[in-house]
Amino acid sequence: MNLFLQDRCLICHELIRPSISWRAMISVEKEHSICTACESKLEKIEGETCHICCRPFIYLDEKFRHGNLCNDCTRWEEDPEWQGFLDKNISLFLYNDFLKEVLAKFKYRGDYALVKVFSELMKDKLIKMEPDLFVPIPLSDERLYERGFNQAKAILLVSGFTPSEIITRIHTEKQSKKSRSERIHLPQVFKLCQDLNLKDKNIVIIDDIYTTGSTLRHAARLLKGAGAAAIQSLTIAR
Repeated sequence: MNLFLQDRCLICHELIRPSISWRAMISVEKEHSICTACESKLEKIEGETCHICCRPFIYLDEKFRHGNLCNDCTRWEEDPEWQGFLDKNISLFLYNDFLKEVLAKFKYRGDYALVKVFSELMKDKLIKMEPDLFVPIPLSDERLYERGFNQAKAILLVSGFTPSEIITRIHTEKQSKKSRSERIHLPQVFKLCQDLNLKDKNIVIIDDIYTTGSTLRHAARLLKGAGAAAIQSLTIAR
């Protein structure tokens, strides 16, 4: 532990105060790129959640719950065109106003330094998942040009993992401009980079936000069509 050099929070830019304790002095303190004030504004998803999409049941009216699934996932799984493609999504935090603003700075305003924050938050989960492939949700060429980087790929790289860029996106209007119904009924928005045989592969898809689940299911459907055995996803926000 270094008691004298102090870093600044990558979100609010305030000094990160070191922990002054005997435990901190005799142990290797985990690196932090955000202060405790900003960290406290991140709402961890905890407790009982939907078995597929990770939606917390505590915020869901009982009439919209069907056993271990939420109403949305029940509808996806009852649709023969979509059932069984996405096995499980894990999201770390609720998409509250604070996280919405931080993600906007990261994605749309080019604050690439924030990748360090998200890689620190996601790294432990990535290590535990141990799939055959980590597949970042791709951007279209137009979106990549606008933003300068793919946020999902960046998180994997900074976390020390190799992204498998095996799918590409067919350019469409921004997802954020579409209604829930429009997102769900989109034609396939991805294609395989080449004729791949993914037989029996376990794959984890990486994205920033789970909203309706449409984007992740489109990718999962394509990958399972190429032979993948199991598809999970990991997102920062839900």
